[in-house]
Amino acid sequence: MNIAAAANETLAHNSNLLVYGAMAVYTLAFLAHMAEWVFGSRSKVGRTAAALTAEVAEPATVTVRASAKGGTTVLDRPVVHARSAPGSRDVADGPGAAGGTEKGDLYGRIAISLTVLAWALHVGGVITRALSVQRAPWGNMYEFSTTFAAVAVTVYLILLGLKKNVRWIGLPLVTTVLLDLGLAVSVLYTASDQLVPALHSYWLWIHVSCAIISGAVLYMGAVATLLFLFRDRYEDRLGDGRVAALHERLDTLRRSGKDKQEPTFWLRVRIAGNDVLSRLPAAASLDKFAYRVNATVFPLWTFTIIAGAIWAEAAWGRYWGWDPKEVWSFITWVAYATYLHARATAGWKGRKAAWLGLIAFLCYLFNYYGVNIFVTGLHSYAGV
Repeated sequence: MNIAAAANETLAHNSNLLVYGAMAVYTLAFLAHMAEWVFGSRSKVGRTAAALTAEVAEPATVTVRASAKGGTTVLDRPVVHARSAPGSRDVADGPGAAGGTEKGDLYGRIAISLTVLAWALHVGGVITRALSVQRAPWGNMYEFSTTFAAVAVTVYLILLGLKKNVRWIGLPLVTTVLLDLGLAVSVLYTASDQLVPALHSYWLWIHVSCAIISGAVLYMGAVATLLFLFRDRYEDRLGDGRVAALHERLDTLRRSGKDKQEPTFWLRVRIAGNDVLSRLPAAASLDKFAYRVNATVFPLWTFTIIAGAIWAEAAWGRYWGWDPKEVWSFITWVAYATYLHARATAGWKGRKAAWLGLIAFLCYLFNYYGVNIFVTGLHSYAGV
């Protein structure tokens, strides 16, 4: 074993330690985010929900005014509160995970600080892995997964730095990163080594980096889309009085003392679920956020496929060969193009377009996990 190889193994070992350290701090950030949601004010949210329900349920009224000269009676136009289409109601954003409480906000700030620390360790692990073999740190699924998670957290922190209202992503993001890194170190792990000959190209830096960035941003859009579907259903229930009815039912049971006799567990679970959903941004805001991030990164995903075709011509002598990875990359592109078109088409906005967005992201996930692990092709570099 020469000195260079030993140094590489040392750097690779340090990279593993940094990734494990990042996972430990991400776990603390996860617990802090949980505390942020738990200590969020329910009473304030309840008052907001009650006020909004009253506003929606307010009946139309007709005002009769008589002319001062005793002439014609004038009927004012009645005020009618009509339901809007899904995702387009005039509903304000929720107060956030902290629910407007100082204690919840404190835990939220602690969670963000821990996320920044974990991100620093995480990025250090990715860079050290690259230095251990003097190449781009995404030559197999383990390296791609760790880099993908680091970029996703980077996008989140950039949005926070730009003062965007994205703290609601914190808990699902940290949860996903922990699952991603756990899968990477336990199932996808590959020892630090050199690349196969086909990957020795500067296109590795261009093509794969674009795929990672695209995937990280598309993940943000998928989270917003999924939460939009839940929040949109919540606003439906809020508009027709079902949210307020749950609170009234529990209050009635408490006043009568029947809450000790009748099971109220599932009733409390439903109320708690509504409490969480009420603190999210409005469905319209989530839908807009998802559309904007997906539309912004779609050209980069398009360039990713084009760059891959150029690299394929340089490596294998053809631009397109219907390799499984090429096919599913194109399917993902078509799925997102369909979503963007549907989102801008009357009659397809709201839930229909949201489901298309989720299907598109599932195509991206299958293109990564399914094709790399279960399908054999020219892109079989998973290392597992």
